[in-house]
Amino acid sequence: MNPSTAQARVLVDELVRNDVRHVVLSPGSRNAPLSFALAEAAAAGRLTLHVRVDERSAGFLALGLAKGSGDVTAVTCTSGTAVANLHPAVLEARHARVPLIALTADRPVELYRTGASQTVDQQRVFGLDTLQFPIAERRAGQNGLWRSLVCRAVASAREQGPVHVNIPFREPLVPDDTEWLEPLDGRPFDMPWTRVAARTTTSLHAADHLGPRTLVVVGDTADDVTDLADRAGWPVIAEPTAHGLRHGTLLLNAGELPDELRPDAVVVVGRPTLSRGVMRLIADTGVVHVLSDQPDWPDPQFTATHTSTALVLGEHEVDDEWLTAWQHADKAAADVVDELLAKERWPTGLQVAKDLVEALPAHTNLFLGSSNPVRDVDLVAAPRHDIRVHANRGVAGIDGSVSTAAGIALTRGPTVALIGDLTFLHDTNGLLIGPDEPRPDLTVVVLNDDGGGIFTLLEQGAPEHASAFERVFGTPHGVDLAALCAAHHVPHTRVENADELRRALGVPRGIRVVEIRADRTELRDLHHRLKSAVSTAFH
Repeated sequence: MNPSTAQARVLVDELVRNDVRHVVLSPGSRNAPLSFALAEAAAAGRLTLHVRVDERSAGFLALGLAKGSGDVTAVTCTSGTAVANLHPAVLEARHARVPLIALTADRPVELYRTGASQTVDQQRVFGLDTLQFPIAERRAGQNGLWRSLVCRAVASAREQGPVHVNIPFREPLVPDDTEWLEPLDGRPFDMPWTRVAARTTTSLHAADHLGPRTLVVVGDTADDVTDLADRAGWPVIAEPTAHGLRHGTLLLNAGELPDELRPDAVVVVGRPTLSRGVMRLIADTGVVHVLSDQPDWPDPQFTATHTSTALVLGEHEVDDEWLTAWQHADKAAADVVDELLAKERWPTGLQVAKDLVEALPAHTNLFLGSSNPVRDVDLVAAPRHDIRVHANRGVAGIDGSVSTAAGIALTRGPTVALIGDLTFLHDTNGLLIGPDEPRPDLTVVVLNDDGGGIFTLLEQGAPEHASAFERVFGTPHGVDLAALCAAHHVPHTRVENADELRRALGVPRGIRVVEIRADRTELRDLHHRLKSAVSTAFH
């Protein structure tokens, strides 16, 4: 076999030995050696191969596969602009610490700066250190080098998130019948070339500075602080990907907290990014303890007074009235939400979020698009412990959401995605699935308000900016989503009321789209009325 084929086969074999079970491939010429090697491994049942023609969708599919499985997942593409199209998914993986490997094929170094087609400098193209493979040559002693580099890449992805592996291939790029000059076997019994033990940290911090009136804020994280909070008697306000009070975020966005709800200290877990009310609380509290195992711990307002990887509770005073006060306020907010939304004409984003979460079948996965859907669920939906909620909150972009949800469905089972129309249009190529590809059980619920509803809730949505708003922020598009789905041979249903939505939310089978058309003109007023009503209820 030629050097490029030998290197590609060894690389794929070592990925499998390191328990990489899903690889996403976008076809190209320069990554042909990897394409052949991956197809052979998939045919032998050693891994699951997913093929996508759009590199951006491929990157987000790999992100979803990694998020859903919790395992290292790889995506590969050809050289040039194809590599750049992986950047959004790599950015999300980096900030959310998702174990993703970008395997980018490259031209050999002698073609750099020569005007050769599809040739760019791919070193650090993602802002990450690049693990650069040497160009394969017909000489002895390379097998161990190639396998060792793969082990390093997988270990790094497991510990810290995305890794960029750049592999220059010289022609020929397709297999041939020549013999390689030495065995290319891996370790016996399909073991990895290098077995890497997980690193651990012993960094703890005594919680002496955290009194009974402490509030726990949980952002996007896999860490579970339920036991800690229960033992301490601390209320928990959590984003939808975790669990806490039903309307904690709404309470913090409804105005100044009364004295009985104002904390002396805040414990921050993960990266809270959804709510301005949460950010104000953190900024206004004298003691802020951030739990993080990252050297760049989350503290965008520079208010953290303490940081550690874990907290140790010793003898600890518990104020039962503190937790009870928050629970009573939460119940009052729930009553306001139920009463106000019951009087609104369906659908609004808040009603859809509340009704959808209530109607989901048990053990279904829920993916929430950025912008309004994740915030609507955060404000009004009751948390459920029998579903798992996912969202791309690393950098909170709207791109790649359909593909990410598909990856979650392929690894975790039936999934429902709630996204906006612009988010859907950003990744309609997520519907582009070849006839021989594994198909996800995914229902995509699109709240279509014909544009950027999120901006109506921000400063630019104020009445004084109305003359410029619709063109540069509202951005109506008028796209016929049913026709778009038909072009992809994806079933499309439009629902008109909450009962029809509930019926449409059976356990997903295959991929389909459920569209809900809404009006965003009254959105700003509805949110204002909700927050005012909640503020009145607990003041």
